[in-house]
Amino acid sequence: MNAVFPAPRRIDLGRAPGAAEPLDVRVDTSLPTQGYRLTVRADGTTLEHRDDLGRRYGLDTLRQLTATDDGARVGVVEDWPDVAERAFMLDISRDRVPTMDTLRWLVGVLGRLRFTELQLYTEHTFAWPGHEQVWRDASPMTADEIRALAAECSAHGVTLVPCLNGFGHMERFLRHDEHRHRAECPDGAPALLGDGRTPPTTLAPTPENAAFALDLFRGYLDALPSTRIHIGGDEPFELGHGRSADDVGRVGRATVYARHLRRLIDPLVDDGHEVLFWGDVLSRSPEVVATFPEGATAVGWWYAAPVASPPPLSSVLGPELVERLGMPEDAMAGFVAHTRAFAETGMPCWVAPGTSSWNSFIGRWPNARDNIDDALDVGADIGARGMLLTDWGDNGHHQPLAISLPPLVHAAGASWCRTTHDDAAVVDIVDEMAGAPGAGSDLVDLGSVDDLLGVRQFNASALFNVVVGAYLPPRRPRIDADRVERALEVIDRFVRADPATDIEAGLDAAARLARVGVWSLAAHHGIATPAPGTLAAERREAVARHRRAWARTSRPGGLEDSVARLFPDLAGPDALTTPSG
Repeated sequence: MNAVFPAPRRIDLGRAPGAAEPLDVRVDTSLPTQGYRLTVRADGTTLEHRDDLGRRYGLDTLRQLTATDDGARVGVVEDWPDVAERAFMLDISRDRVPTMDTLRWLVGVLGRLRFTELQLYTEHTFAWPGHEQVWRDASPMTADEIRALAAECSAHGVTLVPCLNGFGHMERFLRHDEHRHRAECPDGAPALLGDGRTPPTTLAPTPENAAFALDLFRGYLDALPSTRIHIGGDEPFELGHGRSADDVGRVGRATVYARHLRRLIDPLVDDGHEVLFWGDVLSRSPEVVATFPEGATAVGWWYAAPVASPPPLSSVLGPELVERLGMPEDAMAGFVAHTRAFAETGMPCWVAPGTSSWNSFIGRWPNARDNIDDALDVGADIGARGMLLTDWGDNGHHQPLAISLPPLVHAAGASWCRTTHDDAAVVDIVDEMAGAPGAGSDLVDLGSVDDLLGVRQFNASALFNVVVGAYLPPRRPRIDADRVERALEVIDRFVRADPATDIEAGLDAAARLARVGVWSLAAHHGIATPAPGTLAAERREAVARHRRAWARTSRPGGLEDSVARLFPDLAGPDALTTPSG
């Protein structure tokens, strides 16, 4: 394994010892963006760099070379990244808002891994003046905290960029009477699956609602002035089913959507911002994409490993559901399907894979790795300007941040230089990030438990689905008693009677929830499990550990919602003190 991470594209070091000092630092504008050339000689070192980040990365490489057992060696390292914008997005709106200490730890990790950008996905968890009713119980980020975090990011070579939503995913606003009138479907919308109606989540595409969303965006920008802003815009599921139905019937859903999105994008571009938006709704409409202004950048997202020769999506989900989801027919083929419209029109585009940690307790490492690789391969083919690795918190955000370390490290190395990145480096760098020898290989094994059991599911872990009541048994289950025993052996490596660190506490809680999931799966497939009394005690203890670990790294707002997703009968505070069985 290379002594430097991320692995440089050119490293030519001899055996003769070199000297890190004296260090001569020079600007060389002929180098690529963020590039550097490090020349180590017997009598000192020269660092040539293109820009501030190139200087930072060159010094980091020198630090790593000097820290090896052999010390710096005479030779040359020349390097720059494949992907100039390497961003990480953390969801802070699905119940879990991290403490400032947790966010500072994350920023340090991102700086070490050479990510250039952090986005905190925000729906209702910013303390906007005048909207206290919306964020009061959510433990939101304040303007002062955002400013402090931006300064922390800057010290680590990372830029904090606003990431909000102002079209779909507005349910936290629309649940309140003062905002309900803004909804596309104020009385609820047809459910995506099954009968019935769901509470409103999408703003009606009106000029008044555009002005409302712009006020939210600009209120955040007052705390975090930025040349780039991500305005979301994904999954407006109700669009065309309420107030915009006539317009959608007349000109089409994509046109109505784009017209409203332009109401948000154009003023921000006029103010000098680059505006990122999720590309899902327009992924099938290149003719509409072609109308967007300079300054708008689509972010094509997809979170599953690619499938060779996938069936048409409408044959699996039905044409009406595919239309509401806004997905292309070959969606399961991966990023080639979700970025095609932007590649064809030449619109600036980023690719957004995921850590595959959400809807899980312990992650889905093989899917994350393949999803990231697909994003970077397709991104290189179409000239994508950036990669945004997403870490969502759907359905309770039960996974601790440490679960995402293997995907974070893999994405960092592969986006820096695809040809030199070695997956073998992931486990050692995760050890460094977690501060625990062996953590990397253990976390990779932990994130592979679903595959070990033979129950891989779409966009979720089977262990999670069975606990929250959404488990769909595979047609040809491979689960058996031997697989269950091996899965439990992996999980039990993380169970701690008295966790010493925040990371240990989070992984202990996740492991206990996953263990309950394995036993639930085993019972579902007719495999022997512990006695009912023992299982009940394990459930209670898993919830108690989840609460305790949450309190160490996250704010109290959202905890009760998170717990209620697991075991509604154990959502009360008594679970904190229930002894294990």
